[in-house]
Amino acid sequence: MVSESKASNTAQGTILSGMRPTGKLHLGNYLGALDNWVRLQDDYRCIYSIVDIHALTTVEDPGEVANIQPNIHEMALDWLAAGVDPERSIVFIQSHVPEVMALHTLLSMVTPLGWLLRVPTFKEKVRQMDETEESVNYGLVGYPVLQTADIIIYKADTVPVGQDQLPHLELAREIVRRFNFRFGDTFPEPQAKLTEAPLILGLEGQQKMSKSLDNHIDLASTAEETTQRVLTAFTDPQRQRRSDPGRPEVCNVYSLHKIFSSARDIDQVYSECTTAQRGCVDCKRHLAGSVNDFLEPLRERRRELEEKPDYVREVLFEGGKRARAIARETIAEVYEKMGLGQPV
Repeated sequence: MVSESKASNTAQGTILSGMRPTGKLHLGNYLGALDNWVRLQDDYRCIYSIVDIHALTTVEDPGEVANIQPNIHEMALDWLAAGVDPERSIVFIQSHVPEVMALHTLLSMVTPLGWLLRVPTFKEKVRQMDETEESVNYGLVGYPVLQTADIIIYKADTVPVGQDQLPHLELAREIVRRFNFRFGDTFPEPQAKLTEAPLILGLEGQQKMSKSLDNHIDLASTAEETTQRVLTAFTDPQRQRRSDPGRPEVCNVYSLHKIFSSARDIDQVYSECTTAQRGCVDCKRHLAGSVNDFLEPLRERRRELEEKPDYVREVLFEGGKRARAIARETIAEVYEKMGLGQPV
């Protein structure tokens, strides 16, 4: 196992990132975040959290609570199979570090309500839940405060985000600045590490790939399941007959070829599509083969991990211990600076 001292000596900084436990991950999750997480391990001290407390902010059905633990296990399998290495990174479950909830409460004492009500994603969540701002739970309103606690309790200085997430990180930085101003320099202001990731549209070619929209391909799907899913994908809407030349530039199947197929295959797909030498079904079968070839090493590692459930539980347990050791030091410092004495 890589020691903490060795990891910190070679790292550029500390990364914190997390995902809500939604179960098995899909291609959009992999290309949008997970693949980047794996590469970041080469240069940073990485802390990756399955944020189960965050998941509770939008739970409306008791059945969803029952899914949290199975979803955690499925997500952990995908992380490990993709190459998140528990010997180089801290991999854990958010709720296994209760200090983060304590810091969330303390940060709420310095966070104006107006800041939270102006967060664009809060308004969007309220709309999606068909609620009013007065009727949603406090957890949803305070989500950014808990998110800030997630980052700074480990003194993380870098957060990988997409362009659309920059406002969330700026709010975290505002909370840190206000805390440091009132109680003394305690936390680094987390900096964004912008991630360049392709926008992966769902199989209907209109919206971002999403499990809730059922337009996704799970990483853990079988080759046969993947092929059947790809065959449902929409192509060029103006290509009505096999003899019609296609327009790859407007076809989502072609955009996926550009990610998963070889350069030679991409050129061939373009040429044969635009000259009507290749039909859409053949094109989709070709894509399914490319996606399956790409995912097979990950799927093989996942199958091996599925045979070792105790190992996965041990990874999360040990990761929780490592994360909590850091969090305890931070919360002790915070208690002292806020005049609360030392926590028991």
